[in-house]
Amino acid sequence: MTIRQEKTTMRGCHRGRNPARIAALAAAFAAGGGFEGRSRGRHGGFGGPFGEGGGRRGKRFSGDELRLLVLGLLAQDAPQHGYQLIRSFAERSGDAYSPSPGVLYPLLTLLADMDLIAEQTDEGSARRAYALTAAGKAEVAEKQAEIDTAFARLAAMADQAGRADPAPVRRAMMNLRTAAVQRMTTGSADAETAFSIAEILDEAARKIERL
Repeated sequence: MTIRQEKTTMRGCHRGRNPARIAALAAAFAAGGGFEGRSRGRHGGFGGPFGEGGGRRGKRFSGDELRLLVLGLLAQDAPQHGYQLIRSFAERSGDAYSPSPGVLYPLLTLLADMDLIAEQTDEGSARRAYALTAAGKAEVAEKQAEIDTAFARLAAMADQAGRADPAPVRRAMMNLRTAAVQRMTTGSADAETAFSIAEILDEAARKIERL
């Protein structure tokens, strides 16, 4: 994410403290919407340990867990701006998980509105950096056991990512993509060809899910 993109994202979600907006954001995050974040791979591409956008999806962390993880990260190393926090998640999970900017930046705004974190002035950077407030430090002390449990889940993801070698799968998926694109771009490809390719891919997906 570029500095300009980060500014745009933060500008869109930082509108000053408003009790009704804080309550609405808190309710949305507590419901856990969107907290699966991004499954990342060391070499891009597909999901889980194999890259972004695939793998076994589903919520990785509840809204409250993600909130505590952000507070825990800031308790250990602050100030941090949004991109640094995203990288912190990736590093702790072995590059297997990080929240998307669309999830993290509204959460940072919510935490700031709740007076758990505060912006830190850094003349050498154009990014918004955050650190814990006294209330945030108290929250971390009170919820330390839950934070440790959430960090342990990130460590387990890193362990799993380290055991899985995605190279053969990436190679096979690249071959599959190349074959499908080449077949569909030939002059003889038609709707029936597309349905046949889709049927083959769907069957392969079903077999993988049954592993």
